[in-house]
Amino acid sequence: MSRFRKLSHVLWHCEYHIVWVPKYRHRVLKDRVGFDAEMIRKYVKFQEKIEKDLES
Repeated sequence: MSRFRKLSHVLWHCEYHIVWVPKYRHRVLKDRVGFDAEMIRKYVKFQEKIEKDLES
């Protein structure tokens, strides 16, 4: 499947970029919450690697 999608009048490629911006400068993601966020980040990165390997 192509990375691009199209209709009769448009061609597009949609990607998302998530940025975590805390309101204050102190650590917000700490203890268990920080650990879980890091595990999710690593899992998503691993899934993207698998998808790239499958495409080639």
